[in-house]
Amino acid sequence: MIGRMGLGLAALGRPAYINLGRDGALPDERTVEAMRAAAWQVLDAAYDEGLRWVDAARSYGLAEEFLAGWLDERGHRDVTVSSKWGYAYVGEWRLDADVHEVKEHSLPRFRDQSARTRELLGDRLAVYQIHSLMADGPVFADAALQRALADLAAEGVRIGFSTSGPAQAGTVRRALDLEVDGRTLFTAVQSTWNVLEPSVGDALAEAHARGLHVLVKEGLANGRLAVEPPTALREIAAAHGVGTDAVALAAVLARPWADTVLTGAVSVPQLTSNLAAARVSLSADERAALDALATPPEEYWRHRAALAWT
Repeated sequence: MIGRMGLGLAALGRPAYINLGRDGALPDERTVEAMRAAAWQVLDAAYDEGLRWVDAARSYGLAEEFLAGWLDERGHRDVTVSSKWGYAYVGEWRLDADVHEVKEHSLPRFRDQSARTRELLGDRLAVYQIHSLMADGPVFADAALQRALADLAAEGVRIGFSTSGPAQAGTVRRALDLEVDGRTLFTAVQSTWNVLEPSVGDALAEAHARGLHVLVKEGLANGRLAVEPPTALREIAAAHGVGTDAVALAAVLARPWADTVLTGAVSVPQLTSNLAAARVSLSADERAALDALATPPEEYWRHRAALAWT
């Protein structure tokens, strides 16, 4: 199971993010140097535990820079690196920024960000994803952008997309049929799935069946399932002698279509607790109890949108 887990750097590459549970886990002073050290510490621990997939994005502050420096220093060549383009980080390394990231799915943005990503990560970049694709996104009508993505795929980089929001399933299904020169453009997809928001599950199963590599993000609902767990989740965790975070991630690992399940841990203790998921085997009754925690997608995403950047 450890081989199916990866590390996401969304909460380690910038000083502010919406994940709960970062206070006390990150350095008191979130300077660039302190955050780099924290990221490297978690990356080292993840590698030692057997994780070989790391996910970043241009909008994750300095995540790509931190990752590139760590790979250069350690010399690891067996790490699969995925990153994303489309959002730009504009938070200026401030906790109190009015705006932290700005989205633009255009050909100029792709060219600019892909050049910077490849400058940092070089041939270690294995998967490049459109960050938070929507079913009505401009990529579906932009032939020049599609061609640029296909050209990158021809160089050996897998092209993927991530999804967010209550309409994830529709986005996944529309993207599955996007072709350039008769060839499927996307070979990877990264979506939010957790026991509170499982609505994209069937679409991800379809994507997996069609050969796409499926990554799952936000398995802990941005930390809610670790910090504010429902009673049923607490009871199952107590029965297994692990944290609620481990049970929530075990529920993701139980899905056969989930190829890579990302942990967003920001400290070694959080990572250790998350990775206990690999030891948890959920019974049918436990899985049913967790399935019953699902909330309406619109309600879930309203709650997520209200989380503060801290």
